[in-house]
Amino acid sequence: FFYFGNCNATVLDEVKDRGYLVCGVSEPRIGFANLDADSNWIGFDIDMCRAVATAIFGDPSSVEFVATSNRSRFPMLAGGELDLLSRITTWSFSRDVNLSFEFTGINFYDGQGFMIHSSLGINSVFDLDGSTICIIEGSVSDYNVSNFFNINNMKYNIITVEYNDEALENFLVERCDVYTDYITELADTRISLQNPSNYIILPEIISKEPLSMVVRHNDDQWRDIVSWTLNVLILAEE
Repeated sequence: FFYFGNCNATVLDEVKDRGYLVCGVSEPRIGFANLDADSNWIGFDIDMCRAVATAIFGDPSSVEFVATSNRSRFPMLAGGELDLLSRITTWSFSRDVNLSFEFTGINFYDGQGFMIHSSLGINSVFDLDGSTICIIEGSVSDYNVSNFFNINNMKYNIITVEYNDEALENFLVERCDVYTDYITELADTRISLQNPSNYIILPEIISKEPLSMVVRHNDDQWRDIVSWTLNVLILAEE
């Protein structure tokens, strides 16, 4: 591996002075960021944080994990509460241009899918013509759904919500036929429901979502440290 013990950068200096990395992760999610029987963090995003800690300190345990939600992740990073965000976050054009953040490299590809009530007897997204979907208007999910239905000459009804958890709540009480999110999110959500067999995740994926670790803008050396940590991990797999 490699060791950034002598680099000088604002965030790096703060991390080194503190003695550990503060890494924002998702709330417990199987496969990405979860707690084991001993309450230790494990998962893909956790390993990304540990790799950066190793690059700085030579010690994968020199990291504090902070659980973030979809709403809190960006304000916490922007406010300096986090050194790094390593949680299911799509690298999109609008986020790259409009937010004061830097995406450090694609480490996982996710995709948007659909979950339905099994009672509908539907097995494909192409059978969703005329369905009702609860969605945040103007969101990336909204765009993907609109684009997919238009291309396939299908119609759907929309119930506008402000937050994603509202969409799920409306779906569970059957105000919506369809709940849409990333496949990883849908799988995690379905497992957590009281009767998972009452819900089906349809097989088709309608988008390609590149996920990336995120840091604040205007610290090129810190971005490079995080980016090259990922690059070295990728090279090690070849």
